[in-house]
Amino acid sequence: MADLLQNAKDAGFDQAEVYRITSQSQPIRFEANRLKEATRRDTSGAALRVIHDSRLGLSATTDPAAESELPARVKELTPFGAEASFELPGQPGPDDYPQVQIYDEAIEALTFDEMVQTGQKLIDAVRKDWPDLNCSASVSRGVHRQSLVNTAGLNVSFPQTSYSVGFGGELVRGDDMLSVWEGFGASRMFTDTDWMIESLVQQLEWARNTADTPTGQVPVIFTPRGVSAALLGPLLGGFNGKAVMTGSSPIGDRLGEKVIDERISIFDDPTIDGAIGSRPFDDEGIPSRRMALIDQGVASNFLYDLQTAGRMNATSTGAAGRGLSTLPGPGTSVLDVAPGDTPYEDLFLGIKEGILVERLLGAGQGNEMGGDFKANVSLGYKIENGKIVGRIKDTMISGNVYDALSKLEAVSDKAEWVYGSLRTPAIRCLGVEVAAAG
Repeated sequence: MADLLQNAKDAGFDQAEVYRITSQSQPIRFEANRLKEATRRDTSGAALRVIHDSRLGLSATTDPAAESELPARVKELTPFGAEASFELPGQPGPDDYPQVQIYDEAIEALTFDEMVQTGQKLIDAVRKDWPDLNCSASVSRGVHRQSLVNTAGLNVSFPQTSYSVGFGGELVRGDDMLSVWEGFGASRMFTDTDWMIESLVQQLEWARNTADTPTGQVPVIFTPRGVSAALLGPLLGGFNGKAVMTGSSPIGDRLGEKVIDERISIFDDPTIDGAIGSRPFDDEGIPSRRMALIDQGVASNFLYDLQTAGRMNATSTGAAGRGLSTLPGPGTSVLDVAPGDTPYEDLFLGIKEGILVERLLGAGQGNEMGGDFKANVSLGYKIENGKIVGRIKDTMISGNVYDALSKLEAVSDKAEWVYGSLRTPAIRCLGVEVAAAG
């Protein structure tokens, strides 16, 4: 990295930054109840980003032999780059970076046989009572390192491990096909997968019977996975600094105003130990911190990287993310939605007819930036007189997230992790249109 940075200095750039990643991953995959694939992937690369004559330039490579060519490549591109609105950051103080636990030697030491045993155990456990279930599973481990150096004196890096387990299956009965899935990921090792089996069996039991879809604006309960699939995308898109900068955010001029029910608070928090997406600093070297996006229904902060912050006369919030060959941009890291005060079982009380939404297919239809959502329910259930009575089929939901979360009825008192990068409670609300296909 030092050689590449020196080459950039010698090329005469006003400012330069070298971003390097190395990654080793080992995923295994089961299909049709059996081990299907086991691979190992090793990737590495370097990116050179420069500011010269107030213009941004970027070039990247995954070939170590080609790194010496990056200064010449980026010199050709920089005159056509966007105008830079920031200066590269220097080295923060020793106490500016949070201590985040995101590396676990146990993941690095995990063997292939242990991973196979984990996947097979899950499949065997659920098929004991559901032998017709055609199961698939995935188990993956990874070790990653990210480093940054720049001409302002920044020199930082961190290692991170990852471990993920997921499994599910399909049940075909005549012309009806049911698909169920469960999974979790973390940057620290975990061995408890019994809850995944219990969750999958619960999905299957609830889906044993089918039920008619109640239509209209009926009460809707979104499970944590349902919250992730339906609500958070269209809601949080408005908090992205790029959307605020371009004027496409519906709340760009509403900072400090109440935008949804006061029972909802949402944080972007890359300092949570063990979470996928946690990190001591963002992809520009800015220290990580827990930050409220919505605090008791009030729009509190927007997500900024250095470029969008500079355009908005603001300060970077440590929200920069990037691919190796793309310029940084603002985005979320780990989302943490505060729980409410309603026990999960009590969410169902008083519902004469409603639905429970678990998973969606085709989410993102409509004007998502305006807060609209529209999608088919790939897994959902009918609620009748406060109880789940069966799976609903051929069902679509639509609405506006700001409207739905302003017509909030209850928030569960426990938040659950959704695949390791989102922690959220279940949410019950009105203002969602439910329609049956055909």
